[in-house]
Amino acid sequence: MRYHTVVAEMGPSRLEASQRLAGNLLRLARLRRGLTQRQLADLASVPQSTIGRIETYRQQPTLPLLAKLLAAADLELRTRIEDYDRHDDVLDAELARMSEAQRRRLRRAQDRFAAAR
Repeated sequence: MRYHTVVAEMGPSRLEASQRLAGNLLRLARLRRGLTQRQLADLASVPQSTIGRIETYRQQPTLPLLAKLLAAADLELRTRIEDYDRHDDVLDAELARMSEAQRRRLRRAQDRFAAAR
């Protein structure tokens, strides 16, 4: 068996996305089922504060806990392993070349786009 000697390092965008993944998945699952945090907590037999901490990125759940929460919403987490894609790293480099004013304009445009969906 041969191992790669170079390990990919996540750029800032990918790192931030991975840190927010569980919270975003949980919020999406909850909203998809039309549940409040309290309702999901009751279905999963966990404190509502646990749901709140996960959704606000203050707590990273274990995979078994995340699976339990998703199952309470009648959903399941499916994963697969893929080759590393440097797309976000390219975007991070482009963002780093922008001025602060350009980054603010970009964030406002992204917020408007997200709000319109």
